Amino acid sequence: MSALERADIQGNVVRGYGYGLGHARYVVARVRDPSAARRWVAAQAEPVTTALEWETTPPSAYNLALSFAGLRALEVPGQILESFPADFREGMQARSERLGDVGPSAPALWDEALRGEGMHVVATMHAADATTLEREAALVREGLRAGGLDVVAEQPAGLLGGNREHFGFTDGFGQPAIAGEAREAVAGQGVPVRWWPWTGLRREIKRSESDRRVGWRALAAGEFVLGYDDEDGGRPAAPARPFQRNGTFMVWRKLRQDVAGFRAFLVEAASSTGLDADTVAAKLVGRWPDGSPLVLRPHGPDAALGDDRACVNDFAYARADPDGMRCPRGAHVRRTNPRDALGWGGRLTARHRILRRGMPYGDPLASGVGDDGADRGLIFVCLQASIERQFEIVQTQWCNDGDAFGLGRAPDPLAGSVSGPARVTIPGDPPRYATAMASFVSTRGGEYLFVPGITSLRAFAEM
Repeated sequence: MSALERADIQGNVVRGYGYGLGHARYVVARVRDPSAARRWVAAQAEPVTTALEWETTPPSAYNLALSFAGLRALEVPGQILESFPADFREGMQARSERLGDVGPSAPALWDEALRGEGMHVVATMHAADATTLEREAALVREGLRAGGLDVVAEQPAGLLGGNREHFGFTDGFGQPAIAGEAREAVAGQGVPVRWWPWTGLRREIKRSESDRRVGWRALAAGEFVLGYDDEDGGRPAAPARPFQRNGTFMVWRKLRQDVAGFRAFLVEAASSTGLDADTVAAKLVGRWPDGSPLVLRPHGPDAALGDDRACVNDFAYARADPDGMRCPRGAHVRRTNPRDALGWGGRLTARHRILRRGMPYGDPLASGVGDDGADRGLIFVCLQASIERQFEIVQTQWCNDGDAFGLGRAPDPLAGSVSGPARVTIPGDPPRYATAMASFVSTRGGEYLFVPGITSLRAFAEM
């Protein structure tokens, strides 16, 4: 196993900024002068925060990603452009129907500046406080304009109180453990493996505390960072030099959340099922609002467990809840990370994990208030070695469709494409059903991006 070259990897790849740097700004720019812009990109190799620098927790961080349209506008040589995978070259808008971005999520309704072709460069700033963030953003804006690029959009974001997203649930759980990184020893963060008497001899496997029949191992680094072995034991497909190592692919999506609609659904579903609204919400998500997983706490939240990040993900489905009686098979967290629920000891899931690096945006909707028309939601960011194999499988086959979970065509109302009434099944004796008439989340813009390593950034000076 090759050690990750942290000094050559951008800082938010192997470990997110989330809890330490809770204020964020995404500055989107378009190339105006290719020659000047290439020099500007190369110069960013110095200020961009690396994974090595992030280990010391600086007060702010800065990272850079480029779209295929951006690489083309920078006049990167054709043979290099052609070496990038088709999903990245086509871009998010061209693959919108595949993703379920139709109806209220159709590209025609996206924010005009976030429709792909104009998203050449996305500069991301994180900071511990708003003042530092604004200072850093001003410097980046000035540098972009002087460097041959035009700023076309800015999107602020930041953690909400209690690290919760707008629907009221604590977010950020379930990030994959990467072999060789700090989270490697955290149970529940990697791949579940069956525990045999001799499994304990393998130091890289952490035994589960909630189910002693299960152990956990970290995922191979090549699932997320180019140039390293992946779960198949080989190197993932990568673009040609100078982009073949220490980069990753980013999915950037602006997702608007219909908080008022979500709350209204919970009231209606509570009435039709005879359950209370909090239980309906937990069954839809797969966790209680404090993060306690239904598999471990089926009857109510546990504040102590919700605060314990070493244990809150330490669960599997195959033996503890195979039929979804605790956590429904269609629950959001079970769809997006099925763990061992799809069989084969979790190996099917291992090839489709993503690193989530998103942030909420907009002000919270006050309790008891109807739809105020304000724009709020999530800037969804994920990182992976293959957009098609990882993000797109999760979105299209697990969120937009329920067949993998024995639910037919039923989508996930929280992350799937709902084109008509979506039946929500809550298993029990008897089972209970509710109907979501529309998705509670709609896409408002986005693009597929490439996050180069530091050496790759410097190489723009020679193109």
